[in-house]
Amino acid sequence: MNQASAMSRRALLSRAAAIAAVSPFTVPAASARGDSAQATPNILLFTVDDMGGDSPGCFGGRADLTPAIDRLHRQGASFHRAHVPVAICQPSRSAMLTGRYPHRNGAEGFEPIRDDVPVLNDLLRPRGYLTGILGKAGHLTPVERFAWDLRADPADLGMGRNPARYAEAATTLFDRAKAEGRPFFLMANAEDPHRPYHGSAAEQIGYTPEQRATMATPSRVYTPDEATIPGYLPDLPNIRKEMSEYLSSARRADDTLAAVLAALETAGLASSTIVIFMSDNGIAVPYAKANCYEHSTRTPLIIRWPGVTRPGHADHRHFVSTMDLFPTLCRAAGAQPPDGLDGRDLTSLLNGGIQAGRGSITTVFHESANGARYDMRGVHDPRWSYVWNAWSDGQASYQAENMSGLTWRAMVTAAATDPAVAERVTFYQHRVPEELYDLDSDPHALHNLAGDTSPETTAVLAAKRTTLDAWLRDTGDPYRDRYPWRS
Repeated sequence: MNQASAMSRRALLSRAAAIAAVSPFTVPAASARGDSAQATPNILLFTVDDMGGDSPGCFGGRADLTPAIDRLHRQGASFHRAHVPVAICQPSRSAMLTGRYPHRNGAEGFEPIRDDVPVLNDLLRPRGYLTGILGKAGHLTPVERFAWDLRADPADLGMGRNPARYAEAATTLFDRAKAEGRPFFLMANAEDPHRPYHGSAAEQIGYTPEQRATMATPSRVYTPDEATIPGYLPDLPNIRKEMSEYLSSARRADDTLAAVLAALETAGLASSTIVIFMSDNGIAVPYAKANCYEHSTRTPLIIRWPGVTRPGHADHRHFVSTMDLFPTLCRAAGAQPPDGLDGRDLTSLLNGGIQAGRGSITTVFHESANGARYDMRGVHDPRWSYVWNAWSDGQASYQAENMSGLTWRAMVTAAATDPAVAERVTFYQHRVPEELYDLDSDPHALHNLAGDTSPETTAVLAAKRTTLDAWLRDTGDPYRDRYPWRS
């Protein structure tokens, strides 16, 4: 393991604060600034990969897991009912940077964004923004549409798992922005806590010794005894083992955020920079990522906007979407948002304001990473979670990346002797056309009430059907004709 990997957290941050000397990252010659040279805020959008919405300590997770995220939470505004529109990486990111649902931007799975759909960089470039991306550039396609001024790929960043390398690359962009007197938009994408998790057998198989030598050790490594098991999973030894590896990787994601924020402070740009933190989707385990459950799409969204956000403001009322970042950042940059957006400007919520029409949220799923179609739609409010599984016909079998780790194999093994686990395994593979959960009494969505005939449940189910049908119609969802309960 290299020297950076062996650093303590304090030493890592010290290095991040002193990295101005020599960087291996190069930035192409300056591009045209555009017509406007007025002072506009910098934008740092930091994403983590496959982190559950309730994993950070400030969102209900372990108090010792995410000190950097928790500190940002105290400094900015947090949204505890924030969701991504779709719980899989490329479509989630494409929706965020277009402000549109996947079926309205062309990127339902791992397809490119349609040429006629504006991307955020199209709006920022004429405002003079210098743009950069650290990791995940290939998850925003066509890549050339974004015309990044700086691009660092995972191999440049310790396989996307070395905080000091992220800080070095970020500093390269910060320094050029200062030298040219331009605002910047930096999208820094940590690979953590995506599989393979730190210390896992899959990590040993998935990377060469040389690649592993470039990766950093998390500032804290968790044991199975310390693992937190999501309530939608059974507590089995190998699930506990995988969840401890997940926590260690989540801590390294937090280390990466800390390093990039330290670099921003060292550059003297923190007071002029909007910082956004979020995850692209839920944990890559069954019943989370690549589904439409509430915990599939919930994301820990934090925005720190100097002079705008009220430090420590926590919004537990409004449902917001990461698609809302598009019009919000257009406004911040002084750009006119294009027509046809599904996202709504969040600015008035950042210091405690109220917006109507945010009492529920609709989420989608289209394709797995291997291109298989499993269309789902979800409608979630504070109490009720409704999912329509358009693919479920009693015969089709679901298969996705979230079943590739220790967790699914542990569930399948346990199913041979545990009827409750066997029921969860069978249900996950085949589902039913409709699912309805009362999150007040069943926060982990374990008991499907769609077949319940009580008056309250029947009325709720009818209301959710009406809500989803209207959404399918209003957004031009191509699956509306298949919705059995359309009006």
